[in-house]
Amino acid sequence: MPKTTAFHSRLEPLNETKVWKNWSGFLIAPQFKYSLTNEYYAIRSSVSLLDTSPLFKYRISGSDSIRLLERMMSRDINRCKTGSAQYTVWSDDKGFVLQDGVILRTDDFEFFLTAGEPTLRYFKSIAREMKLEEVIVEDVSEAYGILALQGPHAHNVISQLTRDATDLKYFDVTHADICGTEVIISRTGYTGDLGYEIWIPHENALTVWDALMAAGEGYNIAPIGTTALKMARVEAGLLLMGVDFDSSRFAWVDAQRETAIELGWSWMFRNLEKDDRDFIGRAAIEAEIKNKTSRWKTVGLEIDWHSYEAVHLDAGILPPKSDLYRETTMSVYRRSETPWDYAGYATSFLFSSLLRKPIAIAKLPLDLTDAGTEVDLEVPVIRKPVNVLAKVSSLPFFNPERKTAPMGGGK
Repeated sequence: MPKTTAFHSRLEPLNETKVWKNWSGFLIAPQFKYSLTNEYYAIRSSVSLLDTSPLFKYRISGSDSIRLLERMMSRDINRCKTGSAQYTVWSDDKGFVLQDGVILRTDDFEFFLTAGEPTLRYFKSIAREMKLEEVIVEDVSEAYGILALQGPHAHNVISQLTRDATDLKYFDVTHADICGTEVIISRTGYTGDLGYEIWIPHENALTVWDALMAAGEGYNIAPIGTTALKMARVEAGLLLMGVDFDSSRFAWVDAQRETAIELGWSWMFRNLEKDDRDFIGRAAIEAEIKNKTSRWKTVGLEIDWHSYEAVHLDAGILPPKSDLYRETTMSVYRRSETPWDYAGYATSFLFSSLLRKPIAIAKLPLDLTDAGTEVDLEVPVIRKPVNVLAKVSSLPFFNPERKTAPMGGGK
């Protein structure tokens, strides 16, 4: 039987569609209203509230915690100071990504980590191999609920409940008190917009939910489902495991695996020559960078509207736009004299009502990854594959200044 999160009693009466899906064993609504556009614009124009409690949550503490994280994480944990968060990955010996996640450093030797798949046994096995005695790795998934407060008015809402969020810079973390409940607040999110994520002890979850909803009433706060979140994350160029890449752990062959470099995260290794950590996968990642052996790169695609419209009108139908979001493989071809000259594929496809054009996240060989390069994207038109013009774009597609701007008395 699927479980329910700590916020379910508040969410259930708000779910107009009465549709629920399974996320890591929990019931979660893909959308609450019949119009996805309504929920999407709560993120982009007002403020939204999303229950992300099904994420796996881990607490890593003790004087050996840094040594463990130095070994496990591909990105240097020493660059994540106390009171900061870090987007990171952990990889296998060949440099292929196992998972990505956000780690919060709440104290000198205390870290909280979110992950999409269970990873407790793996973390503990590394600690045993290293013979670390002063580190505790705990699964705290049941102990906390997490709410993502996202949108232009996110600060206006949370600042009514605590002053501690106002000074947070992008990817900062703090302990705070909301209605007598000690919570952890990070200025992070999966929407590419201004936002905060709030870790709330399970037993006080509803108190904080009610306080946020009341504070957001004047800003049209809206609970959103996972589909609107996914639409926003495509615009933000944020990858989704199981859609844009797969964990190396569950792959059969290397063609199904990807490195952090191939996923567009080479920025994580900018100072690798100054980093003497022996992290898992280091030799493979160094060799990939030195020898330029990446097989492809993850890029954005901006689909030409006139081409997209024409192939649908030629078939006698209007081009689909409203609430259009797809998680599916769509082939990409070189624009050459050779018909159907396969080059790569797209993984996520969205008609962005904000940007007023279709966009996609794709994998392409290195010679096609310069911004502005033209390719053909295969789209289905009445179940028939048809090519439309697309241009390579850097990610993200949408990156508003408010996402990282100081709030009030910000530093």
